[in-house]
Amino acid sequence: MKRTLEGMIAAGEELLRQALDANRRLQQAVADDEPPEEIERRRVLADRLYRQVTEHQLIATGKAPHIIH
Repeated sequence: MKRTLEGMIAAGEELLRQALDANRRLQQAVADDEPPEEIERRRVLADRLYRQVTEHQLIATGKAPHIIH
């Protein structure tokens, strides 16, 4: 893969899809009145994926965060 801005952002598309999917699963778990432990597990996963998307986009634009998780 090219190490261009467009190439790096395109590489993040799959990560963004995963984050959106995790958020949909979280919302479905809330709607289905899943146990609190399951909702929290899904919330943590969705939050982690969104954090990774944000960090990836910052790195791709040359503005890397000070701490990468």
